[in-house]
Amino acid sequence: MTTVRDVTRDLLRSLGLTTIFGNPGTTEIGFLRGFPEDFRYVLGLQESICVAMADGYAHAGGRAVLVNLHSAGGVGHGLGHVFTAYRNNTPMIVLAGQQVRSLLPGEPFLGALDAPSFPRPYVKWAVEPARAQDVPGAIARAYHVATQPPFGPVFVSVPADDWDAEADPLPVRPAIPGFGPDPSALAELVSALTAATNPVLVVGPGVDAEGAIPDVVELAERVRAGVWASPMSWRSSFPEDHPQFLGFLPPEERGTVEALHGHDLVVVLGAPVFLYHVYRGSSDRTLPALFLVSDDEQVLARARVGVGIRSGVRAAIRALADSLTEPSRPVPAGRTRRPRPPESVPITAEWVFATMADELAEDVLLVEEIPSHLLVRREYLPVRAKRTGLLSTGGGALGYGLPAAVGAALGAPDRKVVAVLGDGSSMYSIQALWTAAREHLPVTFVIVDNAQYAAVDILAGPENGKMPGVELGGIDFTGLAASMGCHTHRVEHPHELKSALTSALADDRPTVVHVHVDPNPTVLY
Repeated sequence: MTTVRDVTRDLLRSLGLTTIFGNPGTTEIGFLRGFPEDFRYVLGLQESICVAMADGYAHAGGRAVLVNLHSAGGVGHGLGHVFTAYRNNTPMIVLAGQQVRSLLPGEPFLGALDAPSFPRPYVKWAVEPARAQDVPGAIARAYHVATQPPFGPVFVSVPADDWDAEADPLPVRPAIPGFGPDPSALAELVSALTAATNPVLVVGPGVDAEGAIPDVVELAERVRAGVWASPMSWRSSFPEDHPQFLGFLPPEERGTVEALHGHDLVVVLGAPVFLYHVYRGSSDRTLPALFLVSDDEQVLARARVGVGIRSGVRAAIRALADSLTEPSRPVPAGRTRRPRPPESVPITAEWVFATMADELAEDVLLVEEIPSHLLVRREYLPVRAKRTGLLSTGGGALGYGLPAAVGAALGAPDRKVVAVLGDGSSMYSIQALWTAAREHLPVTFVIVDNAQYAAVDILAGPENGKMPGVELGGIDFTGLAASMGCHTHRVEHPHELKSALTSALADDRPTVVHVHVDPNPTVLY
């Protein structure tokens, strides 16, 4: 007899979903029974960590991913990073266990009430199939929804006894391709770019998600436009050391309008208009003429200004490049970076990132979660890789960076992965170091320890005094990391940092570099 489990495993093989992230429970036994030798199960010690690892794996490897969660409680634990996956446009299938069907009317122990509603609205689609025989088809549909632009997570709840039911084989369907821009809309944008005297591009995570950084570099150079990165961007979509790179737009409306003042045309590629974090008043100025290219109809619909063009970003960029001739306007100058910071005691965050810039190769995959040092990183450690140079979170659920780096190392084993993390962020998901050691992953984790949740104080402002609940001093990260099987370095003086980084980057084991920095936060803007 061919079972639901047999058909599903054949389907997962055909879709390349044989690496599964999870933390197993009793409702998952039917799915995991007789686990095939050609599948890989990556164990995380808590469900939110499993989801974040899967997210990093998907983005680093440029593929869909399957994460297996445990009934209602496990899904609840994982929801913070399901939200992150939704914001990060991660093609993720969340496969959750459920109690056996015969017990569900009695609201049993481990039963999930109305399971498909639980992860909404942060999944593109959610289902608990009506019959066991419908499970493989539901998973196939979930895959196609997750991998159809705009990418995003989906959810399938499966009762524990469905896996042993009889099922018919499922036909294999090819992936659904992306789509290009409407010709008349593209022609309007070409005319606007041709007539502009000082255009600017704003690039967002959608550029890197489609592997289109080389394409957007070629476009920027051809049209002689400066390039801003969009606010709160969770991927680096333009080389940050390029001579036409202007920096990152601030995550608030007034600053963004002021930054774009002086341009007569703004072309936004693969980013919202715009994703803000704080409100500091409005500007007397208005945005210049604006075109927005996105594959997401919701991004296009909620933009308050500009002309929307729905398209895959790479397809639009290439169509633009093919339609434009090089203009006569001068090549714009990019940003001027601040001079290298001096060595000082206590160690400054500026010194940490400047030293890292000396040590990291151009193609390193940097994973960051440093809320209080983000602007400093951008100033002194530019991301230079032309594909997946940076992974971060577009959602705001803390604890993403450490497990995402573990998943990224699994998803891109040919890349060197370096995570730069705050002490507070690290403690949300420190257990992921155990998985890094278990999987023998050569990841370097640099924990920048300012002994507090400094981002809270920065946003509160000095006029509000010291905020409660922000002090974290005294966490022994080297001790924690060593207890889970990682190699460690403790850095307390500036001269120790270079040798620690050199050693960690050369190590084929997961290594934590714990750097004690000045607890007084630096604010560049």
